[in-house]
Amino acid sequence: MKRFVLGIFIISSFVISPLQTSATTMPCSMVLEPIDKKLTNAKGTALVYKVQLRPQSFVRTNVSILGVHLPEPSSYGNYDSYEGFAFIPDEISWRFRLYPSPEKDSPTWAGKFDEITAEIENVEVQVRLSNLKNEKLGPSILRSNIKYCK
Repeated sequence: MKRFVLGIFIISSFVISPLQTSATTMPCSMVLEPIDKKLTNAKGTALVYKVQLRPQSFVRTNVSILGVHLPEPSSYGNYDSYEGFAFIPDEISWRFRLYPSPEKDSPTWAGKFDEITAEIENVEVQVRLSNLKNEKLGPSILRSNIKYCK
């Protein structure tokens, strides 16, 4: 009888449990790799997880980015900062400022965005150059896709 009950339990756990979807399991993190392979020391990471900021608010997704050993933004032209940029192709994008640490040589750039309400599937996360004065977003320096989030 015990084997029968155990067998029913095992079979029901496969049948009743939700099937694995293409959605990313959260929390997760991913390594952001440089676009330009000459930037051998430049790396980043993105942390993606669900947050509920106020007791009566609904759950949203947070994306936090940290970038290290990035070149001085001005070395690429008329740029003075970096921004985090996440997007679902042909659907929606989010951009947020990354702030440098106080280190004089090669600061760490970090920032976060807490207001994502869309399903987090097929999202690309990037660190991009930015001009704060004219709000121009420049090319991507680091990137990864949510499918590599672990």
